[in-house]
Amino acid sequence: MKYIFVTGGVVSSLGKGLAAASIGTLLEHRGHKVMIQKFDPYLNVDPGTMSPYQHGEVYVLDDGAETDLDLGHYERFTSSKLSRLNSLSSGQVFETVIRNEREGKYLGKTVQYIPHVTDEIQKRLFDVTEANPEVDILMTEIGGTVGDIEGTLFLEALRQFALEVGRENVCFIHVTLLPLVRAAGEIKTKPTQQSVAKLREIGIQPDIIICRTEHDLDEDNRRKIAMFCNVEKKNVVAFRDVEHTIYQCPLDLRRDKIDRLVVDRLGMSDSPTPVLDDWEDFVDRIVHPKESIDIAVVGKYIELQDAYKSIYESLTHAGAHHRTRVNIIRVDAEALESHGPQKVIGQVDGILIPGGFGDRGIEGKIIAAKHARENGIPYFGICLGMQIATIEFARNVCGIEAATSTEFEKNASEPVICLQEEQKGIRDMGGSMRLGLQKSILFAGTKSATLYGDVNEIFERHRHRYEFNSDYQDKLQDCGLIISSVSANEGLVEIIELPDHPYFVAAQFHPEFLSKPNYPHPLFAGFVEAALGNKKRAELEEPVAE
Repeated sequence: MKYIFVTGGVVSSLGKGLAAASIGTLLEHRGHKVMIQKFDPYLNVDPGTMSPYQHGEVYVLDDGAETDLDLGHYERFTSSKLSRLNSLSSGQVFETVIRNEREGKYLGKTVQYIPHVTDEIQKRLFDVTEANPEVDILMTEIGGTVGDIEGTLFLEALRQFALEVGRENVCFIHVTLLPLVRAAGEIKTKPTQQSVAKLREIGIQPDIIICRTEHDLDEDNRRKIAMFCNVEKKNVVAFRDVEHTIYQCPLDLRRDKIDRLVVDRLGMSDSPTPVLDDWEDFVDRIVHPKESIDIAVVGKYIELQDAYKSIYESLTHAGAHHRTRVNIIRVDAEALESHGPQKVIGQVDGILIPGGFGDRGIEGKIIAAKHARENGIPYFGICLGMQIATIEFARNVCGIEAATSTEFEKNASEPVICLQEEQKGIRDMGGSMRLGLQKSILFAGTKSATLYGDVNEIFERHRHRYEFNSDYQDKLQDCGLIISSVSANEGLVEIIELPDHPYFVAAQFHPEFLSKPNYPHPLFAGFVEAALGNKKRAELEEPVAE
């Protein structure tokens, strides 16, 4: 096994995750089996209980691990199938160390940061290595910024680990910011120098420095960084702002041959130059679309770019599949409650309601679902978006005026959405939902079955506590609702749809977690296709000006 460690300096949100994912793409196209993981220094056990305002979306893996959104980049940019072993936080580390101490595993020794905490961090690296013998390169992104007090133990553990496995088997990559001081008209390298100096104080000499920059990196600055940071000039790599899509990032990093630098450092120089035709074709379909559509995403965290990250990326994948630009119209659900759909949503080609928790903005989302159903606008509901569609249908089609969810009204008289039986009595909030990959039965003859390619079973990732109340199943079906999929073991409703509608499909699971650049999820691909058809029908119906 070879190891790559990606650290960050100067400021947060530099794009370390995208840098790691992009390098993974290039190494895979060289023929190497790559796995990427994230070590986060925060004390939360995982992001599962964090607000989107704090941490963006929670990305769920097959085994139910609730992880950082960067793991979504890792899975989308590479063929990696990650597990809870690939996500480590300080909270997990300290939780394990304290449990070991309570169980007497340290044989009465004084428990210390070094070696006990750093050993536990290294143990995770060895565990992942042992569990994945087919992997050639394990890449680990270290969250936070060099110099943060909470990240020091992780960096110390990596320093020790490099000595343990042999420095020739390890490549340290440091991502820094090259700010442009506009008043002086100069790019400044001093923050990068200081950041690398801080890393070298810890005992880590970076092998490659990736410089985040708005502009290209000229030779003078490249030479200056190389000299003061003790690296070869060719190992100073520019990571420029991309113009159209994050999927251009591997192509940008390839300009400075970062994959060649990595394999040379790791003694793997015999690997072939990457052939990126498939990736370049995918990017070309994004950059040069033939069509465009407007999709309204109605949410409660809509002002946050990262709150629905995987949904936006899945729409991009589906759009590229149809060579269509998907313009996201971000709609605040609460605004719908005050101003109505005509004013807030306007003329769009499709409406998507994503997942979420809590009662804020719920009535606005119900208004959006009704607007889509009554006006033949393609609708796609995900998790909460499926529950919203159910409530709206129950109220306005079946006449169950008090229909709601027990999440919003604990003692509801008409709980068409209710808490799952196994969730009752649970007090711990972290990691206790219905999580991870679950098997579902798909019913033949439905739109959903057609979209999936007429298979009988599907496997999708879940993250929810509340479900379709089976007590109302017959009544809603009698009113015209179609249940097109149920879970294989419990019979829980997984997908609902409406007949005689261009596209009204809602899923309890999260299809966005399984969408890939050249393999869009079938429900997203179908939604974009329906939205494109809706736009073309509307254009044909427009009156011709005399």
